[in-house]
Amino acid sequence: MQGGLCPPDKDAGRSPAYLLMRVLALETSTEYCSVALWQDGTIVERSELVGQKHSELLIAMLDGVLRDAGFRIQDMDGIAFGMGPGSFTGVRIACGAAQGLAFGASLPVAGVCTLQALAEASGKPRVIAALDARMGELYLAAYEKHDEWKCVIEPCLCKPDSAPAIVGDGWFGCGSGFAMHGAALSGRYVEQLHGMDGVAVPRAAAIAALGAAQFAQGCGKDAAEALPLYLRDKVALKTSEREGR
Repeated sequence: MQGGLCPPDKDAGRSPAYLLMRVLALETSTEYCSVALWQDGTIVERSELVGQKHSELLIAMLDGVLRDAGFRIQDMDGIAFGMGPGSFTGVRIACGAAQGLAFGASLPVAGVCTLQALAEASGKPRVIAALDARMGELYLAAYEKHDEWKCVIEPCLCKPDSAPAIVGDGWFGCGSGFAMHGAALSGRYVEQLHGMDGVAVPRAAAIAALGAAQFAQGCGKDAAEALPLYLRDKVALKTSEREGR
């Protein structure tokens, strides 16, 4: 298990409301399970490679983070969660846990796109984020940061060799999509990519930072509105579909 302190986002000082709050965050969209606590601009995170055991370990990890910080769930100002895209089961686990905890403690929720979480954690100003979606496809989006993140390519499901075109250069690629399909994506964005990190995964620390920003802007939602972002209607193909018949 990993843990540690992350410094506050350099843009956080723009708003006292952004700093003076406590946000619990959870992320389970990949084989990693991570939880984080944003407290007044500082983030404490626990992350563990769990495979398919998110449902067995998530609540214990949440309890541990709260206990170490000396807080109860009722002391939070909101709960942020990785809403996807990602593993179908994993995204549901994060969404369901956030919803249940928020209902019980009468807290608002904030869903954060896992692709934007990749961009946030990269430390780069122009990011193409891509997660392997299996079946030869990607979950992909692009973001550019000035004062805040601007979505340049909306989250989509695509084939690596037909990923949406993008304008300009100086883009950084991150996420498992670049590990699985780096050659195709490099060809698609030839001379526009200035580096990539194929091992980056969405983490709760980034979910916490982005969620805190949402809450500070008054964008928290009722627990009943905690919904996943799937992008794919079908999680499996028939044999005839895989063979192109």
